[in-house]
Amino acid sequence: MKLLVTGGAGFIGSAVVRRAIQDGLQVVNIDAMTYAACAENVAMVASDPNYTFEQIDIRDRVALEAAFLRHQPDAVMHLAAESHVDRSIDGPGDFIDTNITGTYNMLEAARSYWIGQGKPDSFRFHHISTDEVFGSLGDTGQFTEETPYDPRSPYSASKAASDHLVRAWGETYGLPVLLTNCSNNYGPFHFPEKLIPVVILNALAGKDLPIYGDGSNVRDWLYVEDHADALLLVVQKGQIGRSYNIGGENERTNLELVQTLCAILDDLRPKASGQYADQITFVRDRPGHDARYAIDPTRMRTELGWRPSVTVEEGLRKTVQWYLDNEDWWRGLQDRAGVGSRLGVNA
Repeated sequence: MKLLVTGGAGFIGSAVVRRAIQDGLQVVNIDAMTYAACAENVAMVASDPNYTFEQIDIRDRVALEAAFLRHQPDAVMHLAAESHVDRSIDGPGDFIDTNITGTYNMLEAARSYWIGQGKPDSFRFHHISTDEVFGSLGDTGQFTEETPYDPRSPYSASKAASDHLVRAWGETYGLPVLLTNCSNNYGPFHFPEKLIPVVILNALAGKDLPIYGDGSNVRDWLYVEDHADALLLVVQKGQIGRSYNIGGENERTNLELVQTLCAILDDLRPKASGQYADQITFVRDRPGHDARYAIDPTRMRTELGWRPSVTVEEGLRKTVQWYLDNEDWWRGLQDRAGVGSRLGVNA
């Protein structure tokens, strides 16, 4: 199988690329190399004969159509997206352009190619999305594939729109589509603007560890390499027209998560005095901050036989150790726009 992966130099996309190459698949990695993309994320597979890289922006329809004809993929895994909620609050336009218009361009380029190839039944367009499209849960319940959409931020609204486009292209044009919606990812190569890498790097620098509100917001945490395994399983064995919710089965409040990270750091790199938890600071909450996300992964388990293999305690320890061992990677990102700054307060 030859995969065309968009956003393959980003956090989740690079995990998919690395795993696919490890599994012996051919990969064409299409990435615009915006602020959150890193060539180092895929450096370990860059010389593999099954790997090809193309620097293309998914907003460039002509370049996309040429890439399809040039590489003739068997399947598309569409991960390229603007994904940081705080950035979407400050600048929603980039999210509309990339997540909605970019997905439209991908669908049309894929449809044109698919028709030109004689509409092969084996072709797949796999769109990777988020659980944030479902909105916010109360103290109980979980998101299923039938949960109504209720996005609350410019980011989640743009991803909800892209999900709807993919389904429409499946229904209207017969394009063989698959969708997945995942819970919060974490792990190696996570760009330092999201909670876990921010906490790790701020802790090491002796800075405050900012927690929005009172830290009671709940997320379901999914180790990124588990997610990559699940995505590759869906694109190869998922039922056309079906959506699959992929969760980590690891719910934690933000405060619990940060306290766990601090305890791991206390063990792996103890401070000269005091504990890392002493650096925890509560800050003004994000506008429209969803209270709780939780995924019901029953469909993935019963139809495809998948469930996460890494507990949040195991994954967090592995993640902290990776950041301790890879300072050159994250040091090189400290000067990129928005890193180290509080975003999302302009609302």
